[in-house]
Amino acid sequence: MNNGPLNGAVVAVAGAAGPAGRAALLRLAEAGAVVVGADADAARLAEAVDAARYAHGGATVTGDTVDLLDLQATRDWADRIQKDFGRIDGMVHLVGGWRGSASFAETDLADWELLEKLLIRTVQHTSLAFHEPLLRSDRGRYLLVSAAGASKPTAGNAAYAASKAAAEAWTLALGDAFRKAGGEEGPKAAAAILVIKALVHDAMRAERPNAKFAGFTDVTELADAIAGVWDRPAQEVNGQRLWLTPKP
Repeated sequence: MNNGPLNGAVVAVAGAAGPAGRAALLRLAEAGAVVVGADADAARLAEAVDAARYAHGGATVTGDTVDLLDLQATRDWADRIQKDFGRIDGMVHLVGGWRGSASFAETDLADWELLEKLLIRTVQHTSLAFHEPLLRSDRGRYLLVSAAGASKPTAGNAAYAASKAAAEAWTLALGDAFRKAGGEEGPKAAAAILVIKALVHDAMRAERPNAKFAGFTDVTELADAIAGVWDRPAQEVNGQRLWLTPKP
């Protein structure tokens, strides 16, 4: 089980305390990775880290409370990981958030101000902080989770879709940096985007037992897809949108 490309890899997970983050910690630990989670909520992060440790005895799973809206704090976090574990092989970006409105005309620009921080600024900071260590790795991966709505915005989702589209563009620029650094041999590191319609988890199903959640991706499926990116060559996934839902 633990002889794959993630065995011994050091992977950072931003937004580790949410349902998707918890699933990612579990899956990466199962694959043999050293996992370092970050979240703004210290209590929820501690729960998520403990759950992953208990599920996979012997796995190294740690957590740091990091303000990812602070570039220096994000850089300091990356430096600590390198100092503690000697390398960084992955950054999984799972910081999320959603705001919407009933119509385009009712869009509240305060929603944009919030989403610009959560969905764009955190991507800028983690990508800048982890760019160099990922470039030095023999299996570096930067993974962004995005939404199909970024490619086909709806009237009430202008702020959300625009934020996700900007985050995608930023991640693809990182991928181009990896491509250029690889030269004729091709990139050794990869930046890729996992595209979903929306996420679903057990608590949501319990709250809405009659809901179909059509086209939604379960957080465990997302975690499997995240781990699976390391199974593919960097050249194959770098700069790519990997669709986990039908294209709109």
